[in-house]
Amino acid sequence: MLKQVLTIAGSDSGGGAGIQADLKAMSANGVFALSVVTAVTAQNTTGVTAVHDVPAAIVEAQMDAVFDDFDVAAVKTGMLSSAGTASLVGRALRRRRVPHLVVDPVMVSKSGQALLQADAADALKRDLIPLASVVTPNVHEAERLTGLTIRSLADARQAAKALHELGCRHVLLKGGHLPDRPATDLFYDGRFFTLYPGEWIDTPHTHGTGCTFAAALTAHLALDTPLSAAIEKAKRYVTEAIRHSLPIGHGHGPTHHFYFLP
Repeated sequence: MLKQVLTIAGSDSGGGAGIQADLKAMSANGVFALSVVTAVTAQNTTGVTAVHDVPAAIVEAQMDAVFDDFDVAAVKTGMLSSAGTASLVGRALRRRRVPHLVVDPVMVSKSGQALLQADAADALKRDLIPLASVVTPNVHEAERLTGLTIRSLADARQAAKALHELGCRHVLLKGGHLPDRPATDLFYDGRFFTLYPGEWIDTPHTHGTGCTFAAALTAHLALDTPLSAAIEKAKRYVTEAIRHSLPIGHGHGPTHHFYFLP
């Protein structure tokens, strides 16, 4: 029987990021993907033109419907948009006690559109991050959550420590925007740091890479893969998805989630 994995995130009408990317990445990594939509965006490869938050009662009803029927092995959160939604999701997941929770603190789209409202970061830090098995911010998200400036690997280590102090079990700081170590991810477990170096692929078509990486990681945790191996598998997957990225649309094209299919 396929493991069942839930993504709680916003919808991307362009299909490259958000809940659409999560569903594809989870499926490509061998699990059955479930979804709770928190917001609807009008979005394509060039940008986000509108955001509509799903009412809290509907977000909660979706979560109840999923958990009442499925054996959820792991959960990933992405775009939560509002403070109210972040708090609601945190309270609901605290009650459900899921085995694995990956919090991807989606804040800004690749085109620069805010995907997390200004007052929602505190709710994210208070109600959701303390529940996380792994938090997976990129450099810009880590800066906003900690108030620190990250320009080097040493800065990234300080930010990872600050994030861990919020109560999560592990931090995986995605280093795609790290100036001195591009494509190198930094892992912190509260005691030790581990570097996961990667291959820098020079392409503009990277829409949805953060969502894709976190979703693949969640899938492998659901499959009972040890955390270090799950990170390596997710990193290899997203690297190949970027290598085979799709030059479609007129902006930053999406990664190819099913690059291995003929």
